[in-house]
Amino acid sequence: MKLKLPTAEVFVPDGKPVAGALPRITHLGIGAHQDDLEFMAFHGILECFANESKWFGGVTCTNGAGSSRTGAYEKYSDAQMMAVRRTEQNNAAIVGQYGVMIQLDYPSSAIKSATDPSLKNDLKEILAATRPEVVYTHNLADKHDTHIGVVIAALQALRELPREQRPKRVIGCEVWRNLDWLNDSEKVLMDVGGRDNLAAALNGVFDSQIAGGKRYDLATLGRRAANATFFESHATDRSNQLIFGMNLTPLVADETKDIVAFAAGHIEHFAADVKSKLNQRLGKI
Repeated sequence: MKLKLPTAEVFVPDGKPVAGALPRITHLGIGAHQDDLEFMAFHGILECFANESKWFGGVTCTNGAGSSRTGAYEKYSDAQMMAVRRTEQNNAAIVGQYGVMIQLDYPSSAIKSATDPSLKNDLKEILAATRPEVVYTHNLADKHDTHIGVVIAALQALRELPREQRPKRVIGCEVWRNLDWLNDSEKVLMDVGGRDNLAAALNGVFDSQIAGGKRYDLATLGRRAANATFFESHATDRSNQLIFGMNLTPLVADETKDIVAFAAGHIEHFAADVKSKLNQRLGKI
C-alpha cells in the first residue's frame, strides 16, 4: 500500500504487522477530520468491538491544522494542533480496539480540490488492501465542504475498484447536517443503544475540541437520542440511541449513476412528502 504523503501514518493499536492488519478489516470508516469517525461511524466501531471476526478500520484524511482552539489550546500553533489531533485520533483507535488507524495528513485545500486525484488514489489503495464489507463515510448532503470532498473521493475510488472488490454496503453518515429529513423509507437505521459508556469514552478522547470550545461529545449523543425518540410518533422508542444514514450503495454498484442527481433525488422526495401532507390537509388532493 503506497500513500502519497511521507507524513501519512498507519497505526495498528494491537501491534500486529501492517501487512496482517489490513486484510482483516471488515468495516472501514473514511472521515475528513480527527473525531469524525467516532461521531459518524460508531455503528461500525460497535459492530467490531471485542469481536475477533470483525475489525473496524479508520481513515482520517486531513491533518487537523484548521481545528478551532480556545482555552488551554488557544495559543497552539498549527503544527502543535496537528500533533495533538493525531495523538487523540490514535488514542481513540486504542479505546475502540480498531484493527488499523490511517491518517493521510492532507491539508483541507487538497481535499476540496476538484482536480487533485491524490486523495482518491490513496483511498483506492486502502480499499484494495482492506476490501471491507461495509464502508462508512460522509453523506452527500453534508454542509461542510471538506466532508463533501471526502465522500466524493471515496465514491470515485470505490467505483474504480473491480466489482468483486467493492463493499456490500456504503453508508453516508451524519456530522455537519443530520439526516432526519430523509424519508423514512430511505433512511439507513443504525441502532447504537446500550453502549453509551463506550460512545462517551470515544468522544471524550478529543479534548482539544471539547475544551477548545466545541461540545461535540454532548451534541453527538444528543442527536442520537433525538433520532431515537422522534423517529416514530405513534410507537414507543425501540432504541435510546439511533444514527441515520444515507444509502450510497447504489452509486457504488452502478458507476454510471449521476452523483448529483442521486442526492437531489432524496431532496425531491422530501419536498414531495411535505407538499403531499400539506395538500391533504388543505383538501387539495
